[in-house]
Amino acid sequence: MLVEGAERTEDDAERPARVQARSASFARLSRATFVGGITLTVVFFAVGGWQRRWIADDGLIVLRTVRNLLAGNGPVFNVDERVETNTSTAWTYIVWFFSWLTQARLEYVVLGVALTLSLAAVVFAMLGAARLWGGSGSALLLPAGVFVYIAVPPARDYVTSGLESGLVICWLGLLWWQLMRWARAERVRVPGLFGLVFLAGLAPLIRPEMTLIGALALSMIFLAPMPESRLRPSVLRGIIVAVAGLVPLGYQIWRMGYYGLPYPNTAVAKDAGGAKWSQGFTYLWDLVGPYYLWVPLLVLLIAGVVAGRTALTHNGSAERGWSLHEVRIRLRSPSAVVTLVLASGFLLTVYALRVGGDFMHGRMLLPQLFLLLLPVAVLPLRLPARDLRPVDWTFAVLLVAWIGTIGWALFAANTTAIKTGTKISSSGIVDERVYYVLNTGHDHPIRAEDYLDYPRIRAMVDDIAATPNGGLLLNSPSFMFWYIAPPPQPIPEGGAGHTVYFLNLGMTSMNVPLDVRVIDQMGLAYPLAAHTERLTDGRIGHDKNLYPDWVVVDTGMVDRKPWMPWYLDEKWVIQARTAMSCPDTAALLISYRDPLTFERFRHNFKHALKFAKYRIDRVPKYEIERCGLVNPVPEPPR
Repeated sequence: MLVEGAERTEDDAERPARVQARSASFARLSRATFVGGITLTVVFFAVGGWQRRWIADDGLIVLRTVRNLLAGNGPVFNVDERVETNTSTAWTYIVWFFSWLTQARLEYVVLGVALTLSLAAVVFAMLGAARLWGGSGSALLLPAGVFVYIAVPPARDYVTSGLESGLVICWLGLLWWQLMRWARAERVRVPGLFGLVFLAGLAPLIRPEMTLIGALALSMIFLAPMPESRLRPSVLRGIIVAVAGLVPLGYQIWRMGYYGLPYPNTAVAKDAGGAKWSQGFTYLWDLVGPYYLWVPLLVLLIAGVVAGRTALTHNGSAERGWSLHEVRIRLRSPSAVVTLVLASGFLLTVYALRVGGDFMHGRMLLPQLFLLLLPVAVLPLRLPARDLRPVDWTFAVLLVAWIGTIGWALFAANTTAIKTGTKISSSGIVDERVYYVLNTGHDHPIRAEDYLDYPRIRAMVDDIAATPNGGLLLNSPSFMFWYIAPPPQPIPEGGAGHTVYFLNLGMTSMNVPLDVRVIDQMGLAYPLAAHTERLTDGRIGHDKNLYPDWVVVDTGMVDRKPWMPWYLDEKWVIQARTAMSCPDTAALLISYRDPLTFERFRHNFKHALKFAKYRIDRVPKYEIERCGLVNPVPEPPR
């Protein structure tokens, strides 16, 4: 009996050591699993994005502005016209910086930067989710939500593309990770807090609609208890406001004075404040329906709730009341950060539905999808105890959810949602990458010259070379030539210059010199068109269309037959000339064409909101009536 007792005592003494050894072994396994999951996710995303590498026409629009910056013309699309044609300010200057730094070809620079930021985004997402679930030592952290995101084909399409999609999700992922670090920290350091609020304050420069997330994050930080510091909490909050607002407020002042608008010209062209709910739901289903995206979202919602309850039980949770002080303490918690990202994803989805979505399949809903998946970017799988009775259903639910997510990802990754190719359906939504691949004949249209094989573009370059006197190029029904309205005599030395009036701004502007003016009927680079009213039944993202008669007058080209293209009406051109004399319209044109002086800057700053709201009628006769002018072409007597 004494021997048995001694053996039992010896076993009891060794048990903590064995438990500790098992815990250390599990922690190493957990960390290895997490690092392996990150590596696997990045490799899959990189390979998938590289297989679909391309640069969209809208991506080439960004590069035209970068060309002007590098040439010393300023952040403009056309020389001597201060128009902000890029929605993401930060993206323009990031591409400019790396182009200046590397002196490499612009298309390759933007391709590399977009790919790098996209890959960094999923890493940040997983790091933030690991913080949420208590770190990589407490459970096996398996990639789940990130697999859902990278499995959706549009997500891989916009890994490159030249657009700011990679920057947006990278900023969201980084903000999520830093917020989760702030929420989990035992002691918040003041310099780190300032870095966090500076990051959140960049929201409007990432994309205007990201302001919602930045504002919510800053409000949460501002209202939460301040960290211990020599400075008083009120002083710290004042510094937080200053650090967060310094760059965006400074740029906003500069934008209003320089461009004469409170937001990018693209927001005016697309009337981002308008409502097209029906089209918005069509756009939502165009993404959710073909991939059955609702299935993994529902599965991961259930898994997230189950994992959250388990985490609370595992880590313990202190009961708090709902006094003002306790509510403020709750703001610095993982659950508050999760609520922030989920609420932001929902609200941005509602906004996308209201404005009608976009014409690019899935693109405008990718940030929302990324936000909704952040809390479950990885799932925590806690292995059940060996002697556990009854069965651990939590482990079973999470394992089944993870396996189901992987199965769905394999299905979605090989699903083609839009099979119409170059044909645009009645919804107006198109698979943008496939559309340009088929229309150019290049598997990976990346360089500007790849788009010379797009209909009309090579003919445009040839017609410009064939008309040294200059002129206004208007596209014809044929892919082989353009109509050209010539400049009036006498022709100045060196020619009167060329203006191209065409919808596809990127491929046209990147295949011509910077002294060739390129404008569009939708108004992305042409404020006169941007300030027309939105067409009720127009294709989403293309629902403005200024008649070319206005452009003949604006460019000063010959406005008489037979020099003017045959389909234009001399009477309309005469009426357009009168309509453009409307004082408010003239003030709008002067705001971005006059030389930038202090007085011009001050005037633009004061009237930026007025300019943003101003609209004209695209029919010259009706615009004359709206402005109260005298019609130079009187109506015949009835």
